[in-house]
Amino acid sequence: LGLLREFYVAGARYMTLTHSKTTSWADSATDAPKWDGLNPFGETVVKEMNRIGMMVDLSHVSEGTMLDAIRVSAAPVIFSHSSARAVTGHARNVPDSVLRMMPEDGGVVMVTFVPGFINEDVRAWNAGKAAEEARLKTLNPGDPGAVTGGLEAWTAANSLPHATIADIVAHIQHVRDVAGIDHVGLGGDFDGITSTPDGASGVDAYPAILAALMDSGWSEADIRKIAGQNVLRVMRAVEAVAETKRDEPQGLATNAAATP
Repeated sequence: LGLLREFYVAGARYMTLTHSKTTSWADSATDAPKWDGLNPFGETVVKEMNRIGMMVDLSHVSEGTMLDAIRVSAAPVIFSHSSARAVTGHARNVPDSVLRMMPEDGGVVMVTFVPGFINEDVRAWNAGKAAEEARLKTLNPGDPGAVTGGLEAWTAANSLPHATIADIVAHIQHVRDVAGIDHVGLGGDFDGITSTPDGASGVDAYPAILAALMDSGWSEADIRKIAGQNVLRVMRAVEAVAETKRDEPQGLATNAAATP
């Protein structure tokens, strides 16, 4: 917890509770679960984030971790780069059961543009490639050249599908439909991916995305919310919660699960 406070002093204002692997206190969406969400120390981390005024980011975490963090946190949460699981069935996306919790929680789901998270064909292609790589490694132990060559042949025979701005819009609209206009944002993740949807290779695509939303009936007030007002509201709410906790003592808990 001391390190958490040091990060805050250094300028960090949100922390993603896991990345792609389960940690010693929180389950990841893309790894085997160990805690059924957060363990007791993980809950303490969330409470300390509330106390100091750091946003709790639930992108990358398992559904169990989402539910535990929302239950424990006194402040709204964010999903900094996650899309809608009902539209594309990737574990990194947010299920409707959690989206429906956003109005009461006050949080924001920032729709990401990762092609495999927003387009079902791309997701299936990625899964097929991973399965083929695992098969080739089993058949060719100690021969990375054979694995590389076999994977290149598979890729040549299986054209990569493409995600588009229409896929991004579909996820945004679904989050709005389920969670509400006050709980949707944009989280492109451009610095964390190796491919992008057609027509959305950088932040210069945001005007086209917003224009597509307006073409589908979104008002200027709606656009202002998704373009920044929703996230700014959450930032202010997190700071307000911290203000109510300013006289609470700093957390001193340690993670028993990490002790040898």
